[in-house]
Amino acid sequence: MIKIILPACIFFVTLISCNGNGQDTGNGDSDSSSTEKKITKRDFSISAANAYNNLFFDSTILVKFLADNKVEVDIARRITSFYNARNYQFAWFTNNGLTEQARGFWNMHNYQTTYANDSLLKDKALQTKMDNYSEEADGFTVSASDQGILKTELKLTQHFILYTLNNYEDGVVKRREMERFIPRKKEDPILLADSLISKKHKDGKYYEDANNSYKLLKNELEKYVAIAKAGGWPQITVPAKQLKKGTSSPAIVQLKKRLQISGDMAADTTPVFNEALEAGIRNIQARFGYTPTGIVTDALIKNLNVPVLDRVKQLLLNMGRMQWMVTEPKGQMIVVNIPEFVLHVKEGATKVFDMPVVVGKEAHSTMMFTGNLNQVVFSPYWNVPSSIVKNEILPAMQRNSNYLASQNMESTGSDGGLPVIRQLPGPKNSLGKVKFLFPNSFNIYFHDTPAKALFDKDRRAYSHGCIRLSDPVKMANYLLEEQPEWTAEKIDEAMNSGNEKYVKLKNAVPVLITYYTAWVDEAGLLHFAEDIYGHDKAVIAKMFNN
Repeated sequence: MIKIILPACIFFVTLISCNGNGQDTGNGDSDSSSTEKKITKRDFSISAANAYNNLFFDSTILVKFLADNKVEVDIARRITSFYNARNYQFAWFTNNGLTEQARGFWNMHNYQTTYANDSLLKDKALQTKMDNYSEEADGFTVSASDQGILKTELKLTQHFILYTLNNYEDGVVKRREMERFIPRKKEDPILLADSLISKKHKDGKYYEDANNSYKLLKNELEKYVAIAKAGGWPQITVPAKQLKKGTSSPAIVQLKKRLQISGDMAADTTPVFNEALEAGIRNIQARFGYTPTGIVTDALIKNLNVPVLDRVKQLLLNMGRMQWMVTEPKGQMIVVNIPEFVLHVKEGATKVFDMPVVVGKEAHSTMMFTGNLNQVVFSPYWNVPSSIVKNEILPAMQRNSNYLASQNMESTGSDGGLPVIRQLPGPKNSLGKVKFLFPNSFNIYFHDTPAKALFDKDRRAYSHGCIRLSDPVKMANYLLEEQPEWTAEKIDEAMNSGNEKYVKLKNAVPVLITYYTAWVDEAGLLHFAEDIYGHDKAVIAKMFNN
């Protein structure tokens, strides 16, 4: 329950009269009952030159917002602290649209209001604004003076604080931690890591205890910081063809040392590529997302040569990303980690099965979101997106007047000057024999595919945004196992009937789409994945000093 400590009129006088220079006299974390000591000092060291973001607003705008919206005192104090800590730098917008953190928080917010029926967070006006902003996948121009943007910025912060207070155990997320969920300025990665590793709380409550994925990654961060402080690891300077089993060279000693430092093999100073090294190579290949062949490739060497400091940055970035993860449901759950190219089916903490997937290629990036899978569609039509009609199908039709018929497609009308085209059920259908729907504003779903050869590749970013399953039959049988009328034989018949059929699931299953390029699996193994969409690169440039 949120406590009201002071009348609003007293609070706003306090805001305006803090030492006359915009700073209050408090230490931010004191247990004193003084209102001033519960407001974080304004950090004037943050400037346009070192800020994480590139937009700022005047503090008087916040004072007016709090008064106009009659924000209760405890929440108003937290919002003020939040922006004092940022020196009134925007948290949720950059000059080209929503930040990654805004999209992450809005995903959590949406899930809470849609599926958990959290009435406290329901706000139709904010929902409309954010739906519109979220649909602008390529960004949009933002002005710091735009009143609509400013109001949305401040409303999002108000909702973020309400969400945190009402969805975590009391004290697990401290006020100062709440203020740092969104980076504020460029920092030295080792100093930032040290501050996270060494922090101590008197009450023994820590955010990582409420987020196990974050906790596991934080444990790995401590190991990698130690490696960095010890001088890192050696670079492999010879091509892969010189590193073969049975050969001997000084470069093999370096390779062994590299794997020993990262914990992928035991100490071995012999210069021979032996079975121990082969096992170490297999281990790190699995951690980097390659087929564990035990054979050194140039691509593997490139990953091995990533400096440890860059791995520290990657760990910090993904820890921040994990703060926006919806609390994992206790029952069934489907998780797809885009850079991993794998779908995981879980029941509580138990893994049921994993499945290789194909995700969106860079030009059609699969978005991050959470939804509930509630329908299976057998023998589906494929309603071709207008962008594909315009960029791919129309040019093909100009070259070949019989193109639609050759692809088992038909035109069903027109929309905005473009033909509306769909592909009929059948062996050529791009969705294969079945699709799985979880309603979302991005029109993304799981589906079968006739292009099975793609699943043999280690890097599988080829789709137009939806997620292709390597074993859709297994998924259909799993999802319908609580509906006994849907036997394996009936499912097979529906998949091959050529007649589209929708089946509603008895119990919807939560689906989490994530973008983690560093994570720890259920066996305790740390993985690193390629930043296939460039999200890491963009955020790291803003988070850390050069």
